[in-house]
Parts: sequence; structure tokens; C-alpha cells
Amino acid sequence: MRKHFFGSAERLHLVLMLALTFSTGVVDAMGYLGLDRVFTGNMTGNVVLLGMAMAGGTSLPILRPALALAFFMLGAALAGRLLRRNGEGWSPQTSAALLAVSLGLWVLTVFVLLAPVQADPALGSTVTSALALLMGTQAATAKRLKVAEITTVVVTSTITGLASDSRLAGGKGTFWQRRALAIVLIMLGALAGAAALHVHLALALALAAVIATAVTVTGHIAHRRAAAEVKAGSESPSLARD
Repeated sequence: MRKHFFGSAERLHLVLMLALTFSTGVVDAMGYLGLDRVFTGNMTGNVVLLGMAMAGGTSLPILRPALALAFFMLGAALAGRLLRRNGEGWSPQTSAALLAVSLGLWVLTVFVLLAPVQADPALGSTVTSALALLMGTQAATAKRLKVAEITTVVVTSTITGLASDSRLAGGKGTFWQRRALAIVLIMLGALAGAAALHVHLALALALAAVIATAVTVTGHIAHRRAAAEVKAGSESPSLARD
């Protein structure tokens, strides 16, 4: 197993997915607080919002959460098709999917910086739908990496696992560190996103774009180096025989 600064490929993937979990908190805070109460990463929130809005008389939005839900599913479906033939772990297709997410976040950062997305309902809906598409792509890509207990977009199941498997509940406390980190990081991401809104919507998106780009580049470089080492190792016996 190729060793990294973080100890192993599995540990590196865990760190990268935790970084994307923080990024999701940033994006969701921006969407909910800055773009009319819509989640672009946490679809559970949108389903609940839609249920309450359809009851009527709540002044809750319907269109944007519905669009976000649909585009999140579309992003997940597209990523699923791209990664369908790959095994577990990082692959060139993983890099391609996360690169698309990174580029999309950068494009939206510039768009939000230049366009009146808070004043124009159509522009605001465009941004939240595009963000949901990117978050769906990210979530499906993270799912294929098989990092236990880390989805990058939701923490309800993580909280449940942390409590139900804890020693207090008679369990062994398996994965409690990464579960706790995921919960804390998505909360800190939401804090950072909310703070960024005091400056500009684009600042929150830029932060998410920087994180996604760093994750993509780091993961791709590590994958290339590991593949090169495997290739070199497979060739060395034949060289020795010659």
C-alpha cells in the first residue's frame, strides 16, 4: 500500500472527504441564508421544507427546494454513470468528476460576484439548482470511494451511528473519531459560510471552490504516484531476469 503524508491511501481519502464535508457546510449555509432557504447539499432538509411548504400558509419556498432536489439527483445520476465501471478507490474518472465540481464552483463564484442573484428570482434559482447538481455529483463520487461513515453531504446517519455504537450504548465506539470530525466539520463549514455572507455570497462559493480544487489535485496526484509505483514494481522482476 502506497504511503502518504497521512499514512496510507485510505487515510488520505478520509482526510479529503472530511474536507468536502466542511465544504458542504459552507455551501448549505450560503444557500439557506443567502438564497431563500434552500439546501443544495442536504436533501433531507429540502424534503422536509417541501412537505411543510405544501401544507400552505408557511411562506416557505417550494420551487427552489424542488429544483435543488431534482438537480441533485441528476448530478448523482451523471456521476454514477461516469463511475459505474470503476472499482472502489480513486480513479481517473474520480478526478474528472471532482474536477467538474471544482470548475463548476469557480464558474458560480464569478457568476454570483457579477450577477444580482439575490434580487432576481430566476438567477437565484439558477444558482441553487447548479449548486445542487454539483453537490449531487460530489456525493455520488464520494460514495464510490467507500470511506466508511463519510458521505460529505449529510450527518444524520453519522450522528445516529456515533450515539448507537458508543460505549454508553454498549457498543465498541467504532469510527467515533471520524464520525465526530464529520459532525464538527460540517458545523464549522456552516459557520464559515454564514460568516462569509457578511462579506459577499461569492466569498462562500470561493471558499468551497478552493477546497474542492485542493481535494481534486491532491487526490489525483496521489493516485498517479501510486499507479506509477505499482507499474514500476511490476516491471522490476522482468528487468532483474534480463
